[in-house]
Amino acid sequence: MFESLSEKLQATLADVRQRGNLTEADVTAAMREIRLALLEADVNFRVVKQFTATVKERCLGADVLRGLNAGQQVVGIVNEELTTLMGGAGGRLAFAPRPPTVVLMAGLQGSGKTTATAKLARHLRTEHGSSVAVAACDVYRPAAVDQLVKVGAQAGAEVYEQGTERDPVDIARWALDRAKQDGKDVLIVDTSGRLHVDERLMQELKDIRQAVRPTSILLVVDAMTGQDAVNVAEQFAAAVQFDGVVMTKLDGDARGGAALSVKAVTGKPILFASTGEKLDQFERFHPDRMAQRILGMGDVLSFIEKAEQQLDEDHAKELERKLRRNEFTFEDFLDQLKMMRRMGPLQSLLGMLPGAGAQLRNVKVDERELDRVEAIVLSMTAEERRRPELIKGSRRLRIARGSGTTVQQVNQLVKQFGQMQKMMKQLGKGRMPDLGALMRQAR
Repeated sequence: MFESLSEKLQATLADVRQRGNLTEADVTAAMREIRLALLEADVNFRVVKQFTATVKERCLGADVLRGLNAGQQVVGIVNEELTTLMGGAGGRLAFAPRPPTVVLMAGLQGSGKTTATAKLARHLRTEHGSSVAVAACDVYRPAAVDQLVKVGAQAGAEVYEQGTERDPVDIARWALDRAKQDGKDVLIVDTSGRLHVDERLMQELKDIRQAVRPTSILLVVDAMTGQDAVNVAEQFAAAVQFDGVVMTKLDGDARGGAALSVKAVTGKPILFASTGEKLDQFERFHPDRMAQRILGMGDVLSFIEKAEQQLDEDHAKELERKLRRNEFTFEDFLDQLKMMRRMGPLQSLLGMLPGAGAQLRNVKVDERELDRVEAIVLSMTAEERRRPELIKGSRRLRIARGSGTTVQQVNQLVKQFGQMQKMMKQLGKGRMPDLGALMRQAR
């Protein structure tokens, strides 16, 4: 996400960082490049003007130019101001003191509102342990109710629906009564959208708001639409006061204009971001982490959180014990491969590692290669996974045939696994392995 913006900002700041001393002219030139990068990323013009003015003022007004590591300080200031621009410390969804918490989802057709409703339901259920119900109040879009029934069930939420013949305000009111009777912690109301903002849409939202008195109103916007998303948010803010934004399709947004503009324009923070098509590709939006990723500083906290979600403490201790004793097998390797794939697309994970984004920008990760590796390991017998040294001539041919790969590909994987075991053995003895030699041997 934000690839083009990230590339331009990192290039500009790399030049600044490498300079021992900076002059006012250097800062002015850097601000010009940053301004162009932000405008090309479809960031709101007023936001760009204010942002660059603030950064320049801070760079020139705090003895930065006369201090040590002036370039590093400028990078730090840009990072801080990017964080502030996207919401500072970040916002949280409000919960009612007495359940159910009612969340009203608003947005235009095509923004991904119904899917975002299911994703939020799953998030609240898995991250907060909440009992969640969703109300199907989009009675105009064809198959909207059926879609919510399907994705709501996949998210583990109960779906309250009465078809498409009843008034959506009545459905919302009925769903709230049901949620109270069923003892639900959260009720998420999926409302109707339109192709554009109109008076009827706003009035219906106001009527539903009056009927269910929501704890929070979330506006769902499509990050791919750039400034159109910001304009929509501005119109909704004027007509129906919402509390936060759910940004969908953020994984496909190479520019970043909407994410960088919406808080400054509407005053409302981005609370959640949808980062893929799957229901679990949905997370809280952290402005500080996003700023660091844009500037190539990585997002280690998010990486750790994703790993912790997939690996319990006992499993982690057992894995550490095996690594120390050099007992790591193909069986363990397969478990770790599956865990890593559950964390999300590999290209996205690499972007969370400091420095990896810039170094691997032009490297395209082929997820099919992981499929081939998994197929090879699954084609081994249990004994072969535990004792890779058994995998000789005829066994390699059988594994290649069973996995739809070549003997050469099987040979390469077995050889690389052997090199990995050697490295782990040396680490277990407290010695730093010769990575260069291991890499050459593995080719």
